[in-house]
Amino acid sequence: MTSFFSKYLRKVELMVTFALLLAACSNDDNGFVSVNPVGGESCAAIEESSSSDYALSSSVVASSSSADGLVSISTTVMEDTLEIFAFGGVKIDVVADSFLTKFDYGDVVTVMIAGYDTVDVPVVAGYGYVFPGEFFLYVSEGLNYIKLEARYGQMAEVVGLGRDLKFPIDVIVQMKEKGGYVDHLENLKSLSIANYPGAYPDLSIEEFANFRMVRTTGMGEGVLYRSSSPIDPAIYRNAIADSLAEVAGVKTFVNLADELQYAEEYKGFAESYYATQNVVYLNVEPAFANTPFKEGLVKGLRYMVEHEGPYLVHCTYGMDRTGFTIAVLEALMGATADEIKADYATTHKNFYNVVDGKHVDLTTKQVELLQAIIVRLMQNSFKTAGVDISDFENADLASATEKYLLALGMEKSEIEVLKSRLK
Repeated sequence: MTSFFSKYLRKVELMVTFALLLAACSNDDNGFVSVNPVGGESCAAIEESSSSDYALSSSVVASSSSADGLVSISTTVMEDTLEIFAFGGVKIDVVADSFLTKFDYGDVVTVMIAGYDTVDVPVVAGYGYVFPGEFFLYVSEGLNYIKLEARYGQMAEVVGLGRDLKFPIDVIVQMKEKGGYVDHLENLKSLSIANYPGAYPDLSIEEFANFRMVRTTGMGEGVLYRSSSPIDPAIYRNAIADSLAEVAGVKTFVNLADELQYAEEYKGFAESYYATQNVVYLNVEPAFANTPFKEGLVKGLRYMVEHEGPYLVHCTYGMDRTGFTIAVLEALMGATADEIKADYATTHKNFYNVVDGKHVDLTTKQVELLQAIIVRLMQNSFKTAGVDISDFENADLASATEKYLLALGMEKSEIEVLKSRLK
């Protein structure tokens, strides 16, 4: 009974603190930060072109239309091993301006690398036009190449280009869906967030901190939580998230964003509830299809196996790295595709959209476009582990996720313990 009342009083204190913070910031323009979530400028206008000519770079580029009318080109991977091995990009030997006479920004294309892998990606003008972890075909006017990339990731590893590669490597780029990514580009242009509570008068303190219990099918009550960072003050939500974690009795934190030495330098860290609990520091980028993230994921899940809950998973916003990790755990425990997509989008609802300094609800279409992101991210990462969830809505996601974790190096016994801890 004493524990119940102490938690209740702590919750009241949090609400008072939030109200004071709201009042203090409501007239402070310095607290507002309009953020394009993908870090890009306004998307380039999509231009129609009737030209059918291709400029040639160092190799012959053939353009054609397939039997079903799909536009395609045949060329090779450029012999830029520095780009491939140091940065992970895959340059394709086509002049960008010529490519744009057949394809437009917002098209979805299939890139087929002979002897390696095939991926479907949007055509965009830079990494700022996709969400973290997503694949894309970078096409920038004036360049003598186009490039297959992953935001924050190593695309060369994804498609299987290793140190033993031998040139020439043939590539076919083929239209998959004309304008298939245009709605996503328009949606990304319109999204912004703020870093002070006055912009979110309609949200609770939990929603403002992006703090919530995971309640999908198979997950135990009060076992798993997710939030923005309880220690990083960058987005002004840390003190609230830390206090909410204390109220929830979180014992083990999975920190996807930081190294211990840097975490300890955050202002207020030593006095936080967080600093008194079990924490694994993973410091991984949101490169979900690459080895460093996969190794970090396994390390984090093993830490959960070895320590008692309740658990809280976080990164900085609790959006990308947290979103993927939580989706994996939800799928493992038996969540439906709709539950996974809905929980992923809830985070975006908690941040977006801020218009004229005030939070407004996302439209149904915006939510659907955001839900599609976690589907792509999981499909891409699972595929690199040899697990097919291309039919996401009808896949046995629990079984597929167990296969995925086994492929990443977890033992069957570890997975069983993890599941028992999350029930």
